[in-house]
Amino acid sequence: MLELPEELRRAHLIGIGGAGMSGIARILLARGAFVSGSDAKESRALLSLRAQGAELFVGQAAANISALSEPPSAVVVSTAIKETNPELAAARAAGIPVLHRAQALAGLMEGHRVACIAGTHGKTSTTSMLTVALQHCRLDPSFAIGGDLNESGANAHHGEGGVFVAEADESDGSFLTYSPSVAVVTNVEPDHLDHHGTAEAYTKVFTEFVSRIVPGGLLIVCADDAAADELGSQAAELGVRVRRYGRTATDARVLDYVPAPDGGVVRLELDGTEVSVRVAVPGEHMALNAVAALLAGIELGAPVEGMVEGLAAFGGVRRRFEFKGRAGDVRVYDDYAHHPTEVAAQLRAVRTAAGSGRVIVVFQPHLYSRTKTFSAEFASALSLADEVVVLDVYGAREEPEPGVTGALIADQVTASVHYEPAFDVAAPLAAGLAKPGDLVVTMGAGDVTQLGPEILAELDKR
Repeated sequence: MLELPEELRRAHLIGIGGAGMSGIARILLARGAFVSGSDAKESRALLSLRAQGAELFVGQAAANISALSEPPSAVVVSTAIKETNPELAAARAAGIPVLHRAQALAGLMEGHRVACIAGTHGKTSTTSMLTVALQHCRLDPSFAIGGDLNESGANAHHGEGGVFVAEADESDGSFLTYSPSVAVVTNVEPDHLDHHGTAEAYTKVFTEFVSRIVPGGLLIVCADDAAADELGSQAAELGVRVRRYGRTATDARVLDYVPAPDGGVVRLELDGTEVSVRVAVPGEHMALNAVAALLAGIELGAPVEGMVEGLAAFGGVRRRFEFKGRAGDVRVYDDYAHHPTEVAAQLRAVRTAAGSGRVIVVFQPHLYSRTKTFSAEFASALSLADEVVVLDVYGAREEPEPGVTGALIADQVTASVHYEPAFDVAAPLAAGLAKPGDLVVTMGAGDVTQLGPEILAELDKR
């Protein structure tokens, strides 16, 4: 068992139920740490962590810190935790060290060969594909992912294989804490401008991330994405080894992609040898993610044949085109897409999965800043569907902005569109639009995920 960094031996995690924080807690518990934490409400993540021995509080209060039998060696927070949080304020007043989530994760990476998956889109899926394929090759990687694997239902694991696979989040620049030996950049497209300010600053943070690759390490980039390809060229000039994948690549050149309702097959030329990879999730963008994972796995010592078999066994990630159920002849899915490029790519894949049926999307914009900046792009992407229901903005960490609502997007959609600001009306509205053979997908990074079961219930009534 690897030694834990001293500051993580008694860690208190604020917002422990979140995807990133719960993963860190899971690994800490597996490595023998005393873990405590709090979250605003009870959740499946809290139930699981409590069963593993974590001391948890529902609700956040300064008294939670003093209620612990011993003071924490560190309090761990994410960017979402404000300085006014009572537990954070209590920790600072008591002189307890405060670590960002990324710093805690970097501490857990010590002693491993680290693979970090970055990019504006596709991070979670690519990280998950790599993890599942490495597990298939019996390399037992440790991993931390921003979503739950369908195979295990887990978002993190402490493995004994000496490899650590992690999703590297660029949204707040915290991935600059990591020092990977293998880095993947799937694409670079302006996002999270509420933090970075400008598209140029957003792109620059990826350049800084690449500079974190350890000597002798490898950068894997998608040659079909101009910004990622340019990042590869910059890295090569600095002496970093670079491998490219995609239709315009030379290292792993995609020759063909054949879609199917239950996924697709990508045919590629890998170092002069033709290889076919079956992917059980739809969309050419997912096939490209699989090729990125294949290159990363090979670099980490996995055999090509084993990686191909493992990628074929990948069953997806929760909230990434996740099947929620069927009512009559209508299928309902849920997806996390929340950027225009993601929405467009996923709807193209959904179109294939729908076959002769229509595509109905229930979309919830995420963040006022993103909605304001990309309203036209969202409208263009959503217009790929047959029926569009646009909800109001899920603000998350942001305060409402006057004049910024879902109507900004809905007013520019060219398909049949319905702007519905009343959340409780969305499920019956979507169910009423559906006809036999149609496919309904709820889409967005907020609480729109709750609507899938409600839509199925409404369909059952009919």
